[in-house]
Amino acid sequence: MPDFMGNPSLSCPLVLVGSLLSSLPVAAQGPEPTPGPAAVGEARPSRWESLDVRLDALEKQIDDARWKDRVGDLAWIDKISICGPPPAKVANPADPGAKNRLVFPAYVFLPKDLDRSKKHPLILFPHGGVQSNFSTYYARAVRHLVGQGYIVAAPEYRGSTGYGKELAEALDYGGLEVDDVHALRQHMVENCPLVDRTRVGVFGWSHGGMIALLCLTRFPQDYRAAYAGQPVSELTTRLGYSTEQYRKIFSAPGHIGKTPREDPAAYRARSPLWQVGRLEAPVLIHAATNDDDVRIIEAELLIHALKAAGKKFEYEIFQDIPGGHSFDRLDTRSSRQIQLKIYQFLARELRPEKPFRELAELDGPGWR
Repeated sequence: MPDFMGNPSLSCPLVLVGSLLSSLPVAAQGPEPTPGPAAVGEARPSRWESLDVRLDALEKQIDDARWKDRVGDLAWIDKISICGPPPAKVANPADPGAKNRLVFPAYVFLPKDLDRSKKHPLILFPHGGVQSNFSTYYARAVRHLVGQGYIVAAPEYRGSTGYGKELAEALDYGGLEVDDVHALRQHMVENCPLVDRTRVGVFGWSHGGMIALLCLTRFPQDYRAAYAGQPVSELTTRLGYSTEQYRKIFSAPGHIGKTPREDPAAYRARSPLWQVGRLEAPVLIHAATNDDDVRIIEAELLIHALKAAGKKFEYEIFQDIPGGHSFDRLDTRSSRQIQLKIYQFLARELRPEKPFRELAELDGPGWR
């Protein structure tokens, strides 16, 4: 599989742009990316909006250049382009290209030591954030997955940043973004002969956890298992404790266009809690009582709904655990113990070649 890191446009020396980006955060070095003012509807002059788009693209190229250093010893890394459904809304429906399928990129991580005489499980890994992207923030999790023998595919679904204004503004929270993730699943099982179509899982945190749950409920025959960490699960509840800026994302004309009061059905359709009756594959859910992003009430409501529907699932709620929303993405021993539980759950259902059995297997040589 070709290595996209060979593209000269992604390998420029970082020293040439470092002085220009001294105040620009690199996603891999901080917490999970959060939406900036442009993502939450704050008005700003068009010249600054254009600069934001260009800086997002530059930040993305810099972060892409880091993937080889972070994961390249374990995996062949490729970046592909595929199509999802057409945009949900277009400015001019009569335009000849108005119904063209939306093109978006995706990362593919293929373990270097994979036995090519066999088929292997696939993990779909949708990123978190309302408008964010798949960055090297997730590199350690990717290492863990490919190290066990999973093929990993991470979609930059509609709404993702770093690829220009058109893809970012195609945001369809809980809607067609889920179809984009599923389109990547279909692409991988149809085009990668090493993928076992009967062993496909979904792995995600926060907004990515919500997408994982919606993949299982919308396409129940196509997924074998999922991990949903701190997932958004009931959108109306979430908007009730969110800021006015956050709420405006959904009622904006280019998105749902109405409030939950005006169109409750649209918000239910985008909320995993209301879809649990269609769940067939087992799922593991984690949540924390001190999560200041996705409040614990959402997980509690989801768990009650799954129990009432008699569904097969596992869950654990962590009390006031260090890290809050990111408690199981830290590099602490307690966080790695939780990560091991996640991988052991997935391994029971997806059967990778080298499942982790001990905590030491999650760490690099320097930590053993």
